[in-house]
Amino acid sequence: MSDGPLAGVRVLDVSTILAGPLCCQILGDFGADVIKIEHPTAGDSMRGHGKSKDGHPLWWKEISRNKRTLGLSLSAPEGAALLLRLAEQADVLVENFRPGTLERWGVGPEQLHRANPGLVIARITGFGQTGPYAGRAGFGTLAEAMSGFAHLTGAEDGPPTLPAFGLADSICGIAASSAVLMALWHRDRSGGAGQVIDLSLLEPIMAAVGPGPTVYDQLGIVEHRHGNRSTNNAPRNTYRTSDGAWVAVSTSAQAIAERVLRLVGHPKVIDEPWFRTGAGRAAHADELDAYVGAWIGARTRDEVSRAFTEAGAAVAPVYDARDIVSDPHVRQTGMITEVDDPDLGPLRMHNVMWRMSATPGRIRFTGRAAGADTDSLLIDELGCDPAEVADLRARDIVS
Repeated sequence: MSDGPLAGVRVLDVSTILAGPLCCQILGDFGADVIKIEHPTAGDSMRGHGKSKDGHPLWWKEISRNKRTLGLSLSAPEGAALLLRLAEQADVLVENFRPGTLERWGVGPEQLHRANPGLVIARITGFGQTGPYAGRAGFGTLAEAMSGFAHLTGAEDGPPTLPAFGLADSICGIAASSAVLMALWHRDRSGGAGQVIDLSLLEPIMAAVGPGPTVYDQLGIVEHRHGNRSTNNAPRNTYRTSDGAWVAVSTSAQAIAERVLRLVGHPKVIDEPWFRTGAGRAAHADELDAYVGAWIGARTRDEVSRAFTEAGAAVAPVYDARDIVSDPHVRQTGMITEVDDPDLGPLRMHNVMWRMSATPGRIRFTGRAAGADTDSLLIDELGCDPAEVADLRARDIVS
């Protein structure tokens, strides 16, 4: 079975919560040999995030899948020296310490590139390596606030709303995996030189929020919250069905909007001049929501889904985790897959993010125990003396 297009690429994951680990998870899913480096006594704080079963953190099982683990204190000179030796054999290093931290430990880009000129170094921080905010603590919540996301999310008369999950981190992690591949491509076609990637949590989610700064620059307009509605089209909202479920309707395309209004029994409104554009329909969202909401509210979720599908209109149920794992499309396409875990047995989790016909990725193993691969990495691969490793372990420099 193919390990994926990145087989033979070695990645050092020197990052924690959440963007860096997700970047490295994606690289590992598609064949990279990822070595997860974490503090030898405290461990990676990702181990304490989310729910656990029988003492085993469930999020760790997914975010650290396909990663070998090594407990290593980078702040100790001996630990920093081992990182440089590992970097000699690596293609990529991903880190998310505050700017200047690696430099203070003697393992900044200058030292890393001296050890391995071809190394790609991805540095993920809240606000980047330069600028007045570079030294600030950076978390996804701050990026969600400063990107415009929170300002645009929530009820029109309510407070700005933050997501209940790591949105900014996740967007950044996916972006980071793309940046790493660009740097590897450049290295391998341009003479073997690595480079440093400076990526903040803020910029990718700013791009996802949309062209607000451009609109303000050119028109002086600042958009505001509209709940589940859109200023670009209508009807676009969530609606409750007769059996207490919720569905989401989108009419971004004119033809879809026309099909929805015919379906819900109001074809005459299609002839109104304002109905001909998304902005015109958005200005009449109260009227359109009333038509669609009344029709949906008189029917069950299954009835609504069946009718919309037959009409060629766009609708989707609002799912929770239980709905996701039981959905027939999710199951048949393998979006959620089952992996054998040595601690928990069969374990369902998200599959690799995309399918590749020639070099598909796969989940080779789930997140491992702290320091599970320390001896094999240091003794078998780096050639360290077992007595030296035992001494480092006794001094909490490795685990």
